[in-house]
Amino acid sequence: MSTDLATFNPFDPTVLQCPFPHYAQMREEAPVLRLDHLGGLYLVTRHDLVLEVVRDPQLYSSQFGGASMPMPAEDRAKMAEVMREGYPRVPTMLTADQPDHTRYRRLVAKAFSPRAIADLEPEIRRITTELLDAIVAKAAAAGGTASVEFVEEFAVPLPVRVIAKALNVPDERLADFKRWSDDSIAGIGTQLDIDGRVAAERGVNEFQHYFAEQLERRRTEPQDDLLTNLLNARIDDDDPDVTDRRPLDMPEMLSIVQQLLVAGNETTTKMLTEMMRLLGEHPDQWDAVRADPDRVDRIVEETLRLSTPTQGMFRIVTRDTELGGVPLPEGSRIVIVFSSANRDESVFPHPDEFDPDRDHVRDHLAFGKGIHYCLGANLSRLEGRIALQELAARIESFRLADDNQYGYFPSFMLRGLTSLTLEMTPATVTA
Repeated sequence: MSTDLATFNPFDPTVLQCPFPHYAQMREEAPVLRLDHLGGLYLVTRHDLVLEVVRDPQLYSSQFGGASMPMPAEDRAKMAEVMREGYPRVPTMLTADQPDHTRYRRLVAKAFSPRAIADLEPEIRRITTELLDAIVAKAAAAGGTASVEFVEEFAVPLPVRVIAKALNVPDERLADFKRWSDDSIAGIGTQLDIDGRVAAERGVNEFQHYFAEQLERRRTEPQDDLLTNLLNARIDDDDPDVTDRRPLDMPEMLSIVQQLLVAGNETTTKMLTEMMRLLGEHPDQWDAVRADPDRVDRIVEETLRLSTPTQGMFRIVTRDTELGGVPLPEGSRIVIVFSSANRDESVFPHPDEFDPDRDHVRDHLAFGKGIHYCLGANLSRLEGRIALQELAARIESFRLADDNQYGYFPSFMLRGLTSLTLEMTPATVTA
């Protein structure tokens, strides 16, 4: 069914449940679509045009502030008052342009290095095993098959505990850690009211004060963790691309930790959940990966393409230009829709099909592209790979429970199932 694109509303509950037919229509009829009823916001949906945007960060700025829709002046004043109770919100990484972005990227890369990520592998496997032990025990108690709410029992705790380990957050603060993560994304791509936004921002303040205390403690009591690495990160003397060689200050470190917190668990949770839904809908693929564990990487990549947890990202046009034949005045606010680009039929034949054996399975944009390519991509892939390896080794079979509603979070930017119940039968049930 076609829709009236002139009145398309990305916040419509039916659209949030399944936006992909609408995006397909946009790619065909209006790949750069202006939505006047949303303040002249443009949606960019075609793969080649999304690439054109991300490859020109000077023309398409990432200094868009928060990833939410503009608020009335009165609401902005309320938010500013609450934010003054915390540390300044500074643009780093995701919302910074060059040359500032280059400085942040260099410093964070030193703290969040490939080696640091690889060193997390034993911990990821240990946590995965613990979570699966609980599922296996639950199945044994139930006589062989367990009803598992996968989001709550696996997809949330795995990445939350992994990134908490990297940041050296004690187990007794894990509930706070998850709550702060939820607060950090509460307004992203949603129509949250001002009371909800204020409550979430107070949670962010709480997060800031906790980690500011932890960072200050690392100055005199360094530890083998990401916080100490951030505190001690320095620009190389011979780096020709960075003139500002200052170490990170407190507001910058807090901004980066907040982004690592969100990127380190929210998107992975959504990817893991969608992976199990897809495998439940394609039991032949589950049987294939159990028989051949080398298929794990392909399944993770195809899941990322189809699910694209970060559905899109804002950009600001810095001068009058044209994109796909559509004039874009300076100051225009656009959304590059990664989830639509990942289903562009000109790049991915039969794009709505779950096909881990497709050519160029890694050529998706789930982690973005260009200078803002997700720094945590390798960690997310590692968690997905280990999780699927261990699930396939420990779970003989599973099915999607009949009472699943398949409801998605009410955000057009971060897409993921709110719950997923699986009937899981372990390969070997132990008491």
